Amino acid sequence: MKLAKLENPAGDFWGGLAAMLVALPSAIAFGVTIYSILGGAHVAQGALAGILGATALGLVASTFGGTNRLITAPCAPAAAVLTAFAIEALRTGNSVETTLLLLTLLGLLCGALQVLFGVVRLGRLIKYMPYTVVSGYLSGVGLIIIASQVPKFLGVPKEIHFWESLASPGHWRWQAMIVGAATIIVMVKAPRLIKAIPAAILGLGAGIIAYFILALLDPALMTLDANTLVVGAFASGEGSFVEALTGRWAAIAITNLEHLKMLAIPALTLAVLLSIDTLKTCVVIDALTRSRHDSNRELIGQGLGNLAAGAIGGIPGAGTMGATLVNISAGASSRFSGVVEGVLTLLAFLLLASVISWVPVSALAGILIVIGMRMIDRNSFQLIKSRSTMLDFGVIAAVIGTALTVSLIAASGVGILLAAVLFIREQIGGSIVRRKVLGNQVFSKRVRTQEEMEILTAYGARAAIFELQGSLFFGTADQLYLSLAPELKTRDFVILDMRRIQTLDVTAAHLLEQVKDILAERNGHLLFSAIPQNLPSGRHMQRYFDKVGHVHPKSTVGFFPSLDDALEWVEDRIIMDAALAYNPEIALELQDVELFSGRKEGALLALEQCMEKRHVAAGEKIFSRGDQGDEMFLIRRGAVRILLPLNDTQIHHLGTFGRGAFFGEMAFLDGAVRSADAVAFADTELFVLTRTAFDKFAEDHKKLALKLMEGIASVLASRLRYTNAELRVLEF
Repeated sequence: MKLAKLENPAGDFWGGLAAMLVALPSAIAFGVTIYSILGGAHVAQGALAGILGATALGLVASTFGGTNRLITAPCAPAAAVLTAFAIEALRTGNSVETTLLLLTLLGLLCGALQVLFGVVRLGRLIKYMPYTVVSGYLSGVGLIIIASQVPKFLGVPKEIHFWESLASPGHWRWQAMIVGAATIIVMVKAPRLIKAIPAAILGLGAGIIAYFILALLDPALMTLDANTLVVGAFASGEGSFVEALTGRWAAIAITNLEHLKMLAIPALTLAVLLSIDTLKTCVVIDALTRSRHDSNRELIGQGLGNLAAGAIGGIPGAGTMGATLVNISAGASSRFSGVVEGVLTLLAFLLLASVISWVPVSALAGILIVIGMRMIDRNSFQLIKSRSTMLDFGVIAAVIGTALTVSLIAASGVGILLAAVLFIREQIGGSIVRRKVLGNQVFSKRVRTQEEMEILTAYGARAAIFELQGSLFFGTADQLYLSLAPELKTRDFVILDMRRIQTLDVTAAHLLEQVKDILAERNGHLLFSAIPQNLPSGRHMQRYFDKVGHVHPKSTVGFFPSLDDALEWVEDRIIMDAALAYNPEIALELQDVELFSGRKEGALLALEQCMEKRHVAAGEKIFSRGDQGDEMFLIRRGAVRILLPLNDTQIHHLGTFGRGAFFGEMAFLDGAVRSADAVAFADTELFVLTRTAFDKFAEDHKKLALKLMEGIASVLASRLRYTNAELRVLEF
């Protein structure tokens, strides 16, 4: 996988340099924090692990990742998880050497899982971790980091931890506290005065200067041997690099199944956290640079970077916000800036190892205390101000409390569980029924005769239409049944419009089977419209009723692609049940058309001679949008659908005209082009009357021509009245 073509190599270099200056002190601090758990002799080894991690991540993750300008380095979540794991490993009886090996394997397994996340395309899903869980977790990590650094800030011996260190002022070393305080003050205040140099570098520089000023007063501070206030000496140059590369791999032979079991959950937790941390940073980059990152490719790159870091004994990490923002502000434009950061980190290690040995531990602690404070999500306290968000704050507090009292691993599980409970509660609290209307309040798009509309107005209440919304599952099934129950004993048709349903489970499908059975006892029909076909349970429900997309005349359950199709089916049966005297298979004569009801036979015969009788096969187009034409069409038999093309693939159904109705009257009246397509929905027989023929007929039959125009106007007005009434119902 090749790096993108360099458009601004100078900007990438300066961006990488600035990012290295930000990432390197933090990487060293994180490494020291983790390895200090193993004993004072391993502090320098921790600094080396931080440097090697930053090097491997910068070189590998930037090369194979999918986000320009992203800087990957050891980060706080990794430090928190690895520190907690090291404490637990030692507590359960593992030796220091075994714990070192387990830390390496943990980083390797985390990297492998991230690669797997990217391969199976989980990149987008990981970003949807609930905010409350992420907020609580990061705040918990911040507090853990602060608690772990306070003893180092106070300069107490390694075996003294947070609460004991606060209660043991006799062990405090004022030199460490002065160095740490100088680091914190400069890191917090200096950016207001000096923006060109990263705050972490300024703070670290202030801590080192403070240390050497104190050393002038106490010559003992100028020695490295047995000096617990500084990182201490470690083998420099290529030798230590090769040793880190070969030493860990030689120990893998002692790994056993128990070790792998011990690593499974921490590795999964670490992989998810580092992935979320990275993808959150990528989203910020997209917003700042108007770009789009490749989440899955980035996860693969991050995983490979963490594999490389683990392979050489480095600390794993993620895409870090601070170093990335510095990289962008310095002019970087490609992934090459991350490679520059990795190379410069390695050079800093090889050339400045002796300088790094003199870095004060309390200065690194000061840097991490500031980082930990900034990780605490203070905005979450805003959730307390509203009753509607109090429970969300409770989830955050529970995650923080679990992280501090049990473990970070347990905290993630508790947070996800509580967030899921709140989600279910929210779904149950919302109404599953968006709207309920009756069949005499809303109508299908099929244009009916006046007589048919009167029947539907009188008897349409036999049908009840429920528009559903949200999640139809075990938590809302009872709510739906309570809404349906009053209608099941009085309505002959119950239509459930499913187009706004987002989820559907088997519990709900079983409930709907019960509803079907209740209706079937009185020969009622349960009809579904617009079941989302992308829901596996939706397809299962159709198989469950064994009526996939097909409705028989005597069926008690039916499925329709749209609500309009279901309404039209119900209306046809209501009209048929009202014993309307017509046979839809017999073509109407002119005198049977409602528009000419009661007219003189002679005049109608003359008008019919002006008309063309036309047969149109099902599916045949009668006219198209944009066509010129002045004909009006009267349907003797069959049905015609009026369709509006939206684009090459989408068509909107405007209405259906059936036996006895007319269409095409707008072009007949104003002579403009057709505004939509007309397609025969079934084999159709038509009367076709052109405006030219009508005008000629009107010269001899003025009264009938006038009545025809009045009839057209009356039908159009009637359609408008029904539409207005329907719109008023749908407003509520």
